[in-house]
Amino acid sequence: MKVLMRTFSLKGVLLIVLMGCLPFLPQAFAAIDVYKFEDEGKSKRFSALMNELRCPKCQNQNLADSNAGLAKDLKDRAYELIQDGQSNDEVVTYLVERYGDFITYRPPLRLGTLMLWFGPLSLFVLVFLIFVMRGRASAATLVVEDELDQDRLKNILDEDN
Repeated sequence: MKVLMRTFSLKGVLLIVLMGCLPFLPQAFAAIDVYKFEDEGKSKRFSALMNELRCPKCQNQNLADSNAGLAKDLKDRAYELIQDGQSNDEVVTYLVERYGDFITYRPPLRLGTLMLWFGPLSLFVLVFLIFVMRGRASAATLVVEDELDQDRLKNILDEDN
């Protein structure tokens, strides 16, 4: 009876461990995309582009590392464009026209992205100016109201000099 209980508990523990691993199985069997190029230069360009471009669906993950369906579609389209002989700039322009500047890690400097580039600096300057203004406004000022205090203060100041 004890042997049966020990075997059952080991089976139960094993079953629980295996069920805990189920959510990770799809990642273990994820397909690895293989893109074949005519020459090594196009392959290197493609790899560099996939590392420079961001997946629009994922949070701050590049296209090379993303397993999202949208990322696969973008990789396939970039592959086709490179195979057709388009330059890196043309591929990036094509993707930016469809997905916006978010797809690039280094968006261009233009009117729509000024706040992105200079927002942190301007916020820092604004906070610094507020602290400076408040510091000057709250500077201690000495107010002497009656004549006796004024005389005492004058004597103290004269003694120091």
